[in-house]
Amino acid sequence: MDNRDVTPAPAQLRELRWPAELADVGTADRVILASAAVGLNAHGAQVIRQAENQIWRLPAESTVVRLAPRDRLESATREVRVARWLAHNSIRAVVPAEVDQPVELADWVATFWEEVPSHEHGTVADVARALKELHALTPPSFELGALDPFVRIPERLAAAALPSEDRRWLLDLHADLADQWAAGLPPGLTHRAVHGDAWPGNIVRIDGNEWVLMDFERFSHGPPEWDLASTAVRTRTTGAVTESEYAEFCNQYGHDVTEWAGYDLLARARELRMTTYAAQHAASNPQWQVQAQHRVDCLRGRCGPRPWNWPGIL
Repeated sequence: MDNRDVTPAPAQLRELRWPAELADVGTADRVILASAAVGLNAHGAQVIRQAENQIWRLPAESTVVRLAPRDRLESATREVRVARWLAHNSIRAVVPAEVDQPVELADWVATFWEEVPSHEHGTVADVARALKELHALTPPSFELGALDPFVRIPERLAAAALPSEDRRWLLDLHADLADQWAAGLPPGLTHRAVHGDAWPGNIVRIDGNEWVLMDFERFSHGPPEWDLASTAVRTRTTGAVTESEYAEFCNQYGHDVTEWAGYDLLARARELRMTTYAAQHAASNPQWQVQAQHRVDCLRGRCGPRPWNWPGIL
């Protein structure tokens, strides 16, 4: 397989700039407008997930619509190109719909994807196998952008439902970790295309058999250790993965990132991301407030040593 770019250039992508008065329409209306722009039927559209991005299903088209804030146009464009590049290199991944995309609407950007059949979260071993295949690829000819472990953390903290003193502490932690990242990592694996958010919810199983790679918003170029650290953190920090599962993960991939000198920095960056994600969404969903504060307390040494019990934010 080669790595040539088989995706239309950005100039060919569909752009629709809706009048300012449409900026206040509801999410469902945006789904209808964006779908109509590319000739898709949004009748009976169903919401799948509402968080930083809005995910909707078009049952009449077996298509999924992903709405993201418009400042993520570059990321949305890259996601589509990455998915097509992965398919060209025989990596099982979610497939972009054959429409002119992404579509811009006032303050949102929409992308369209073929609906994945009935599926479930993959296994920890699936994550290892998927990452091994992905990291073996020569990076694509188009620009992926450099990995940024701290993307949107300041914005999350600005919106977080936290005591001001805790917010200041997290901002200081962010500054410290960012300085360490800027100073450079210890020698490690060769930088490659990385998924950026590799966990079993983004490497799913279809019919209990083959895995499929999903969600390329954080796809970039950087150290493969960033992808590997996700499972290590879910073992050593949150307790979501057992030690035996982690041993199998390392066996499948052929590398244990926790033995690398740079692991502590990546682990702390991931812990910060998980904490600020919970804190941001607790501002609009009070049922997450206890978990958000618990994560802050853990980072601040108020809850004993790792692993901590961090249930997922749904």
